[in-house]
Amino acid sequence: MSRAVIFLNGNLPQPAPVRSLIHPDDFLIAADGGTRNILALGLLPNVLIGDLDSLSVENRQTLEQADTRIFQYPDDKNETDFELALRHAVELGHCEILVVAALGERLDHTLGNLSLLTDPSLAGYDIRLDDGLQEAFFARDKCRLRGDPGDLISLIPWGGEVRGVTTHGLRWPLSGEVLWSHHTRGISNELLDETASICIESGLLLVIHRRLVNEKEMV
Repeated sequence: MSRAVIFLNGNLPQPAPVRSLIHPDDFLIAADGGTRNILALGLLPNVLIGDLDSLSVENRQTLEQADTRIFQYPDDKNETDFELALRHAVELGHCEILVVAALGERLDHTLGNLSLLTDPSLAGYDIRLDDGLQEAFFARDKCRLRGDPGDLISLIPWGGEVRGVTTHGLRWPLSGEVLWSHHTRGISNELLDETASICIESGLLLVIHRRLVNEKEMV
């Protein structure tokens, strides 16, 4: 099964790096207004999903002409467009999911997008939010990071303590240690090389990777 890529309606500070993340065989999903982001990259979604209240008439016509499959939901719904898109990707059988433009200016949407990924039923999935400048995802047992030396890595316990945290490839290593949600010990670590690994024994760990190379391109 190919990877699914979900485009949301948030800001894309680094469009070019995001375009480089897309694979030729990715299954592309536009969540309502996320259509503007996917079209801006010169791509067309396989599926459009949501209540479509943020979709311009012009963009809808573009997708209809491209025979994109459209799933329209009522305005009065209990889920965000992202939740609908994520559920659709999972139902199709995608175990690896990249979510683009989920880390925007609205704190409520950003926290809501992150919270969706804590669903225990998603424990076996590799789901990462990425805007080209930074990526965010949850580690439940072990994970790997790829980047450039000096990239910032923050490890944030989510919903309680995280035990048995061991890292390799970070400037300040951890060895079987405990991170507490009311302390900031895991903030602003750094990649030493192009890869690093994190293992935990219990808990839910939010990993945020900020790419300094892409950040410099914005200056």
